[in-house]
Amino acid sequence: MALPDWSFVNKSFELPSGNMQLLGIDLGTSSVKTLLMKASGQILGRGSAEYHIYHPQPGYAEQRPEDWWQATVAAVHQAIESAEEDPPSIMAIGLSGQMHGTVLLNGSMELLAPAVIWPDQRSKDQVLEITEMIGAEPLVQLTGSPIATGFQAATIRWYQQHRPDLWQKVEMILAPKDYLRWLLAGELHTDPSDGSGTLLFDARQRAWSGKLLKLLDIQEDQLPPVLPSDRIAGQLTRRAAKDLGLASGIPVVTGAADTACGMLGAGVIDDLTLLLTISTGGQLILPAAEVNVDKKGRIHTFCSAYAPDSGQPAWYQMAATLSAGLSLRWLRDQVFNIGGKDAYGLMTSWAEKVPAGAKGLIFLPYLVGERTPHMDPLARGLFLGLTTSHGRAELVRAVMEGVTLACYDAYSILADIGARPGRIVMAGGGARSSLWQRIVADVFGLPVQSLETTEQAAAGAVLLAGSGSGLFDLRTQADQWTKYGPPIEPDHLSQAHYHELFDIFRAAYPKHRADFGRLNALYKEETRGSGGDGTAPAKVN
Repeated sequence: MALPDWSFVNKSFELPSGNMQLLGIDLGTSSVKTLLMKASGQILGRGSAEYHIYHPQPGYAEQRPEDWWQATVAAVHQAIESAEEDPPSIMAIGLSGQMHGTVLLNGSMELLAPAVIWPDQRSKDQVLEITEMIGAEPLVQLTGSPIATGFQAATIRWYQQHRPDLWQKVEMILAPKDYLRWLLAGELHTDPSDGSGTLLFDARQRAWSGKLLKLLDIQEDQLPPVLPSDRIAGQLTRRAAKDLGLASGIPVVTGAADTACGMLGAGVIDDLTLLLTISTGGQLILPAAEVNVDKKGRIHTFCSAYAPDSGQPAWYQMAATLSAGLSLRWLRDQVFNIGGKDAYGLMTSWAEKVPAGAKGLIFLPYLVGERTPHMDPLARGLFLGLTTSHGRAELVRAVMEGVTLACYDAYSILADIGARPGRIVMAGGGARSSLWQRIVADVFGLPVQSLETTEQAAAGAVLLAGSGSGLFDLRTQADQWTKYGPPIEPDHLSQAHYHELFDIFRAAYPKHRADFGRLNALYKEETRGSGGDGTAPAKVN
């Protein structure tokens, strides 16, 4: 099937047919989400499928790329089956994906190892080494960001030093979404947003950094060519089309990192709006018209899905906390052991009966280390103030509040370098909870509006698909599609109470930092040579 002729498309957005459909696929950390939408913005179908994070050793975080594909197939079928229109008439496919992860392939494009994803902590020594090699401030000035464990540059260095036998077989290094595109279209590419998340990228030039590649002994042909996020990067292969139940030859757009897609899907286009996404991790995102770095290396500045000549913010500043929804999922699975689609709704109903402050219980959500502002892979979680009067309701409320306080702690760094937003747009799974929206409004002291579509990264992928295939202008259509819930205004009495709690919350980490390090050392000694949680790694070639 040849590429469609797009010359008939009216660039003023008067679409020739209301039946044009676009498919967005968001490869997240814990699940893949799909949206089937009309070019007018109407959602026709949704799909989702979960997969596991494996921890074969303490501090490791891996996934099986074959699980990604199986989940993608399931989620695409769900979206198609839930749509009222049959058969699907999909004009293009857009992609979004979790950032920083590392997929290693040999010359035959076969997997050499499980995918190492962003919560992975094995590369802390390599983070220090790379930072010392280049210098902390020069590195931030070049890449826009400090390096952290789980970032591709640090993971590659770990493989070079700890698995040289495997490293010598590596012919291609891909981010998660770019591996998914390889499976879909048989083409190897990345985009500036995922490229900048590797820490091998010149953020201003929006290209691979020859300086960094030379220092780290990486050949540029081991990395994929860089294309704009809304460029058509290939066509759906017959094999992929058969698995997905679609026609072969559908254009597949390059796509972007999930945070960059999330900005598009949330309609966040200027620094007056703070985008707060509470999903597996928590991200606080402000659009930026230029590379504005924090010299102390406490936040990240990455490329957005917009091009510099588009007139839109081509970069964004991001502060991040690692265990946002992950903390609530941990509580659900490991403490309460409850299942079902409404498990989170049930937990929230418990927490709603508890006043702000969870009766004096504070939670530090550092279950897999922490990014902003601590940049510490050894940080650990903590319940502070636990008594026999605290039950499941207080635990849930404390976790929700602790995650929000960690987000506010991260936001304080953005504020230090000039951020002054007037509102918060809240997205991700946390945005489905009116209680969590209320907690965010009261902690931040800003009005909060939730996105009506919580799959904002998948919606951003759809927007890129439509833009790349010439159906519409990216900025204009993003504005037209975005819908928000009513604003929740902060309660100033609760805000004052939370600020007192925040002082205690903020003081807890430095008091226990040395303890976290000692516990990590003791635990590593006790588990040396063990399989961690006993989960098996992916099959590799």
